[in-house]
Amino acid sequence: MARIIYVEDDDLAGELVRDVLTQAGHLVGVIGHGTLAYETIVFKKPDLVILDRSVPGMPGMEILKRLRQTPATYLTPILMLTGKRGNAPADEAMEAGADDYLTKPFEPEDLVQRVAAALETKSFTADRRVRRS
Repeated sequence: MARIIYVEDDDLAGELVRDVLTQAGHLVGVIGHGTLAYETIVFKKPDLVILDRSVPGMPGMEILKRLRQTPATYLTPILMLTGKRGNAPADEAMEAGADDYLTKPFEPEDLVQRVAAALETKSFTADRRVRRS
C-alpha cells in the first residue's frame, strides 16, 4: 500500500483515479489547487505524486520542478497524468524530472501498472541508498 497524492482540479478525474488506485490497495488524496498541493506534498512526503499540468494556483509543471529542487522530495516518484498530448509536452515533463507521462483518457490497468512500476523504482533506489550507508 502506497500513500499517493493526486493533484487534479477536475472532480470526476480525481474520483476516477482515486477509485482505481484505492481498488489496487493504495491510499489516495486528491488536491485541486497547485499551491496547496505543493505545500502538502512537502509536508506529508507521499510515496508517489501524480500531477495534472493544468491546475489553479501553481501549475503542475511548476510543482514538478520545485519538487525536484526540494531535498525532502527530489527522489519522490512523479507521474504526470494530463490531457496534454504529444511528444513536446511529454518530453518537457520528462526533462523536468517526471518519472512517467500518461495522457487522459487512460486505461485503468495502465495507470495501476505505471504506479506499480514507479513505486518499485522508488523501493529499489531507497534500498540501494540504505546498502551504501
